[in-house]
Amino acid sequence: MEKWICEVCGYVYDPKQGDPDNGIEPGTPFEAIPEDWVCPECGAGKEDFVKQ
Repeated sequence: MEKWICEVCGYVYDPKQGDPDNGIEPGTPFEAIPEDWVCPECGAGKEDFVKQ
């Protein structure tokens, strides 16, 4: 699974870890995250992430 980086703040979404604090279970690919999910560090939208 590929990691995704927030272009605004540099946060890295790692599918292996997910984002459990925000309801995204470990093992969830970036493409499967709901469209209304935002970066847990800065609040940027999914559209502000690029594949690492």
